[in-house]
Amino acid sequence: MSLTLKLALARHQALAGALLSAALCFIPSLTATAAEKPGVVQTSAAARAQPQAATNTAAGQEATVSINQASAEQLADTLNGVGLKKAEAIVRYREQNGPFTDIEQLQEVPGIGLALLERNRERLRM
Repeated sequence: MSLTLKLALARHQALAGALLSAALCFIPSLTATAAEKPGVVQTSAAARAQPQAATNTAAGQEATVSINQASAEQLADTLNGVGLKKAEAIVRYREQNGPFTDIEQLQEVPGIGLALLERNRERLRM
């Protein structure tokens, strides 16, 4: 399978996963509790106090991801133009250098430039 085809397939899989997650937010009986599935948006005050690596938002809005807590898979699924390799580089950088102190610091990760950062700024959170 060509690299272009693999990238297209990975992007479609990520999109399908995001759409499914968003749809499941509106059908609570089909989803696990928030404690069992940490990526699901929670609405109680206690739930809002819990840190989450990735948060699915309401339909029509983009999901956000914490650059200090998300797994490589969560980063790859949420960020536009970031595949598993770049996401693993982000996690590796975080493990070697400690937590990010600013979103701009992502540019220090090999393969992450200003254009990629700007494309994903609304999807990123500390």
